[in-house]
Amino acid sequence: MTDDARARSEGRSSDEERLAQLGYTQVLARRMSAFANYAVSFTIISVLSGCLTLYLFGMNTGGPAVITWGWVGVGLMTLFVGLSMAEICSAYPTSAGLYFWAHRLAPPRSAAAWAWFTGWFNVLGQVAVTAGIDFGAASFLGAYLNLQFGFRVTPGRTILLFSAILLLHGLLNTFGVRIVAFLNSVSVWWHVLGVALIVAALAFVPDRHRSTSFVFTTFVNNTGWHSGPYVVLLGLLMAQYTFTGYDASAHMTEETHDAATAGPKGIVRSIWTSWVAGFVLLLGFTYAIQDYGKELASPTGAPPAQILLDALGASAGKLLLLVVIGAQLFCGMASVTANSRMIYAFSRDGALPFSRVWHTVSPRTRTPVAAVWLAALAALALGLPYLINVTAYAAVTSIAVIGLYIAYAVPTLLRVRKGETFERGPWHLGRWSQPVGITAVIWVCVITVLFMLPQVSPVTWETFNYAPVAVLVVLGFAAGWWFASARHWFLDPAHARPRARRAARADSPEPADP
Repeated sequence: MTDDARARSEGRSSDEERLAQLGYTQVLARRMSAFANYAVSFTIISVLSGCLTLYLFGMNTGGPAVITWGWVGVGLMTLFVGLSMAEICSAYPTSAGLYFWAHRLAPPRSAAAWAWFTGWFNVLGQVAVTAGIDFGAASFLGAYLNLQFGFRVTPGRTILLFSAILLLHGLLNTFGVRIVAFLNSVSVWWHVLGVALIVAALAFVPDRHRSTSFVFTTFVNNTGWHSGPYVVLLGLLMAQYTFTGYDASAHMTEETHDAATAGPKGIVRSIWTSWVAGFVLLLGFTYAIQDYGKELASPTGAPPAQILLDALGASAGKLLLLVVIGAQLFCGMASVTANSRMIYAFSRDGALPFSRVWHTVSPRTRTPVAAVWLAALAALALGLPYLINVTAYAAVTSIAVIGLYIAYAVPTLLRVRKGETFERGPWHLGRWSQPVGITAVIWVCVITVLFMLPQVSPVTWETFNYAPVAVLVVLGFAAGWWFASARHWFLDPAHARPRARRAARADSPEPADP
C-alpha cells in the first residue's frame, strides 16, 4: 500500500470512528474531498442566483444604495454566523448537523426539545431555500424564453417551469449521483468565471455607466411605506437570502474525507468567497443600469436580464443570461442534495412523519432517494401560492432566511452558554468564540423579526407576507407532535438510536458495525 493510500485509509477510519462515537453507523458513501464539500455550499449560496433573482426586490426596496451597502454589511454579519457554526461543525461532524449540535450542547433535561425544534426549523429553511432557488431559475428561464421565442410569462407558466426544474433536480439526485458530485465541482468555476465574464462585459462594452454617486448613494422606495429606515431594513433581505444554505457543508460531512476540518472550512470559505464575488457582481450590474424605470418594468419580469440586453445588445445579453441560468440550475441541484441529507438524518431519528420511508438508502447509489423526492415536492408546495400572491417569491425567501437562521443560531446560543466547557474540535476560534457567537445570535434575532414584517403597502391578500403563517404552521405542528408523542422517544437512547442502527444495517450494502 502506498503512503497516499495508507493516509486515505487511516483518514476514512478516523472519520468513521468519530461518527460511531457520535452514535451513528457509516451508511452514506464517503467520497467527497474538502473542495467538493466547499463546492456544495458555494453553489447553494450562488451569487448568480440569490443576488440576481432578488435584484428586482432590491431595486424597489432601497435601490442602489441598499443593494450595495446592504451586501457589505450583511456579508460581514453572515461571516460571524458562519464562523460560529463552523466551530461546532468541527466538534460534531455528522449529516444530522444543526439539530444534533443542539442536542449535544443543551442541558441534558431539555436537550431533546432543543434538538427537535432546531431540526424542524432547519427542514423548513432548507425546503424554502430549494423553492426559492428553483423558482428564481424558473423566472430567469421564462425571461430567456420570452426574449428568444416570445414566450409570454404568466404565473401559471412560471409554476410549470418551476415544476420541471424540480423534476430535473430530483432525477439527477436519484440517478446521476456521480454526475451531481462532478457538477458541484464544475459549478464553482462556472460561478467564478461567469461572474468575471459578466462583470468584464458590463464594464467595457456599454457606452455609458452610472456614476459612483448613483451606485453608492441613490435611494429608491417603491414599497408604499413612508419610513426610509424601515425600507432600508427590509432591503437587506436581498443580501441575507443569498447568504443561506452554507450549512450544506455540515450536512455533507458524513460523505466527506477529514470531515472535522473540511466541513468547517467549507462553511467559512463559501461565505467569504461569495461575499467578494457578489460585491463585484452587484457593482457590475448597478453601474451598467441604462434606464432604471424601463429595466424595473421589464416585460421579462427580470431586471438583470433587461440590463444585460440594454448594456450589451441582444445577442451578448441573451448569451450571458444563459450563463446566469446555468448557475441557478447548478445551485438548485446542490440545494436538493443538501436538503435531502437533512431530511435523511432527521428521519433517521424518527422526527418526520413516515420516517421509515424518508431515511431509506438506495443500495445501488447509497443515497437517500425518497428524501430527494420529499425535498422536491415540499419545495413545489411552498411555491404554489405564487399563483394568487404577487409577493410570494419574497415571502419564500423570507421563510428560508427565518427557518435557516433560527436553526443556525440555536446551537450557537447553546455553545455560548457552555463557555469553556465546550469540547472543541480540531478547527476552532479560540478566545474569539464568545464574542463572535454573541454577535451572531443578536444578528439572527434582528433578521428573524425583520423579515416577518409586511414588505409592501397597502397590505392586501395579494401583497401579504405569508412568511409568519408558514413559520407558525410548522412551529405549531412540531410543538403539537412534541407534546403529544415525540418528547417520550426523540433522541432517547432506549428508542431512537436502536431504530436508527437497525435502519442503517438494513440499508447498508455492507455489514454494519455491531
